[in-house]
Amino acid sequence: MPLEGPLPGGAPAGAQGDGASVVVEPMECGTTIFPPGLFEQVRGGLRGMLAARGIGVSSDDYVRLGCPVFLVEHPTVGAVLIDTGLHASIASDPRDNMGRIMAGYHELERGKDAASQLRERGLAPKDIQVVVMTHLHAAHASAVAAFPDATFVVSAPEWKEATESPSILKGYVKRHYDYAFDFQTVDFGADFITSYGPFGRTFDVFGDGTIRLVFTPGHTVGHCSVICRLPRRDFVALGDAAYNWRQIEGGPEPFQCADRHNWRRSLRELNAYRAAYPYALIVPGHDPEFFAKLDARYEE
Repeated sequence: MPLEGPLPGGAPAGAQGDGASVVVEPMECGTTIFPPGLFEQVRGGLRGMLAARGIGVSSDDYVRLGCPVFLVEHPTVGAVLIDTGLHASIASDPRDNMGRIMAGYHELERGKDAASQLRERGLAPKDIQVVVMTHLHAAHASAVAAFPDATFVVSAPEWKEATESPSILKGYVKRHYDYAFDFQTVDFGADFITSYGPFGRTFDVFGDGTIRLVFTPGHTVGHCSVICRLPRRDFVALGDAAYNWRQIEGGPEPFQCADRHNWRRSLRELNAYRAAYPYALIVPGHDPEFFAKLDARYEE
């Protein structure tokens, strides 16, 4: 269903409205395993394409990258998730969730799925009010089914691509989100879309400035990043707008983009944002070295 404005529940102006902030807890919910050339293309032409597909690459050289999920504690809405990570069933049999082809590219340690990690924090899946999706690729949307009571927020072009022309080659597994859940889509051409610093198209999810969905297409046609306002700085869940910090700083580009021109444009906006907000904490999509240095909880 198309959104016509912010979701209800935002912190009211005059109480906690202007300046309201959130708390963010990063979680790693699974592992994705692919040839390194898929994430960073170091060769061009046919050799680069074959390497990205794993042809001629030993499985010992594949890279193992975490699937990040972020728990956001909103002052009035309650518990919000950014992405879902891998479904709990992958720990026992990945084929049930991923299908035969994708099963071998994903692993999950038992008890490390998002729902299990939330229970360790005293939260049940039904306590998640909203899930904000960066995009609907398998590593990010595998566990959608674990949160049937939540409202899912996703960009309109991402929803259209993932439901009308899903393809494993594009990274989508339709069964992950093929449920009669509350999916709310954001049209980034709507009147309620605003800019935020150098980012030209952002959606204030609750209308109080605490969580903003930022349109950063390129990796997929409707990819988004998410900016969360901490008391003293922004926390940015970049999604796959950049897989790792090297790409943010001009390192090798990914092999596959839905739109490489838009990927580069989104990266330029991100770097303009970095210059304007030097104290922001920007978390790339799949960077194990970077993720290992994150704190368990961000409150300021």
